[in-house]
Amino acid sequence: MKNILLPTDFSDNSWNAIKYAISLYKEEKCVFYILNTYTPTIAHSRFMAISDHEKMSKDIVRANSEKGLMNLVWKIKSKYNNEHHSFVTISSFNLLVDEVKNIIETKKIDLVIAGTKGASQLEEVFMGSNIVRMIKSIKNCPVLAIPSNFKFIRPSEIAFATDFNRFYTESELRPLIEMARSFQATIRIVHVQYEIKALTEVQQFNLGMLRKYLGELPHYVHTVSELNSVSKTLEVFANELDIHLLAMLHYPHSYMEKMTREPIVNRLAFHTQIPLLVIPELGMNASCFSVNKEASENPSRTLKN
Repeated sequence: MKNILLPTDFSDNSWNAIKYAISLYKEEKCVFYILNTYTPTIAHSRFMAISDHEKMSKDIVRANSEKGLMNLVWKIKSKYNNEHHSFVTISSFNLLVDEVKNIIETKKIDLVIAGTKGASQLEEVFMGSNIVRMIKSIKNCPVLAIPSNFKFIRPSEIAFATDFNRFYTESELRPLIEMARSFQATIRIVHVQYEIKALTEVQQFNLGMLRKYLGELPHYVHTVSELNSVSKTLEVFANELDIHLLAMLHYPHSYMEKMTREPIVNRLAFHTQIPLLVIPELGMNASCFSVNKEASENPSRTLKN
């Protein structure tokens, strides 16, 4: 049974993400934790007494949050009525990202699925400030970002964007592998290069390990030239190969980090294209470090083993 966290602010884009999640896992047993956070804008010091008016305001906001969650669950059940799915609502007086991190730990969440905002909101960075904060802050759970207008398509074509410069652990790749197996998807490994050139021996080693982890899953490697920006290149690649979901690891100097630092004008076209699965850097144990160190120091010997 999977534990899926669905943050919601009762907006259309969060409802679209919920619909995607329900459709994505319609054949699997899941517990969906539906979270709404509220933080009334009450300015007071912790040294000041809270007035009756402030208490009443907080009570009203909490009641609205709880009622909204109750109505949302009723809406889901009336529309989908899936016996494999159960729902738990959480109304929390807290900041969204802080509460998401807390729930991931306490409820053993396998995946966070959240909606992204439209590209027309220029003040929002990349996909919306909240989801970017989640991606940057969550270190132990993958996040699946669903564009506001994206209609569910069974992900039979999944792109995994990587530069092969980092050693992969099996635990980090597990969300990608499980999703590909569940939907019998083909994985398109896409490597964006500013200038096309042969892989280094370390990159070849990391590619070899990646292929080993993917095993019998159908997968192909695509090397593409960068078009103005990483995000633009991935957008074109996704369109040409009819990609239904893009996955990438998030670690220092990764594609994900590069994309969040690109000028906003370069990111707008990519902003609302396809769902994005961001897998956090889970860390490597000592054996992983030793393997990668050996590969760096003597790649040719390691590759022969």
